Amino acid sequence: MVNRSVSHLCILVAGSAFASTQAFVPSNRAVAFAPTVSHVFKTKKPKADGRHCRHVVFMGWGPDPIWSPSKVTTNSKACESGNSVTLNVSVQPETASEYKLPGQYVQVRLDDSTKPLFLAIASAPDAENASFEFLVKKTEGNDWLTSIAPGTAVEVSQVLGNGYSIAENIDSLKYDFPTQNILLFAAGSGLAPIKAALESGQLKVGSDSSRQARLYYGERTAEDLCYVDKYSEWEAAGFEVVPVLSQPDESVWKGRTGYIQTALEEDGVDIPRNSGALLCGMKGMTEAVKDFLTKAGVFEGRVLFNF
Repeated sequence: MVNRSVSHLCILVAGSAFASTQAFVPSNRAVAFAPTVSHVFKTKKPKADGRHCRHVVFMGWGPDPIWSPSKVTTNSKACESGNSVTLNVSVQPETASEYKLPGQYVQVRLDDSTKPLFLAIASAPDAENASFEFLVKKTEGNDWLTSIAPGTAVEVSQVLGNGYSIAENIDSLKYDFPTQNILLFAAGSGLAPIKAALESGQLKVGSDSSRQARLYYGERTAEDLCYVDKYSEWEAAGFEVVPVLSQPDESVWKGRTGYIQTALEEDGVDIPRNSGALLCGMKGMTEAVKDFLTKAGVFEGRVLFNF
């Protein structure tokens, strides 16, 4: 039995035997994974009578999943290369109502014989719409989901995780300075929870707001960029979109190249004390971005992760 009072444990997952969890956070995301099966570590401590007792430490994602019947309604390419797919899954109304904050996730499985995948929800919270969208990068072991046919029944857990604490750390004045500059950083399928955040309205960016926002989104090639058809919509909503490619066809691509953290260093941060950030991506990127932001003067508590 999992000790439900124990906090989530964050350990590396990149390249691990638990690769099937890649969709909870972006592919190779290396900061927010712990096996769903509790691990028991035994230590011996002498009792007063000389006998030894065992101390058992349970580590896991927290609450055991509570499964409910769901159904895949669409499965389509999310990018030109086809390396990622977008899934829409109908869920129970009570499950939809549990989704409050961008960055939260669910577990998904075909049935009890399938190892669950951890999937960050890519659609914005909407209790009136009993459907979740997911962005899933194709990896070894998850083809049962990335190739799944619309109409297929699946099982979805309750909504899990704390999500991005936008109201507490971005909107509040706990750091004495209002947040006027929002920076979003996403690599690979880490775009899923960032998309949920920017489409949620919770970041309060738009024509009636003084906040400005910029999204740095990293992929290898232009063909791997997801949701390209939404960029103009995001720009119109007040989010500048900056794609950054690490392996572009330079004869065609005229945009930013290299890595997200390099692009950030080149651009700098306008008024760091009035800035906040949401991140989701590979460990190297998120650590480098957080280090740069905090050294520039952004309050550490305003650099938010989706776990």
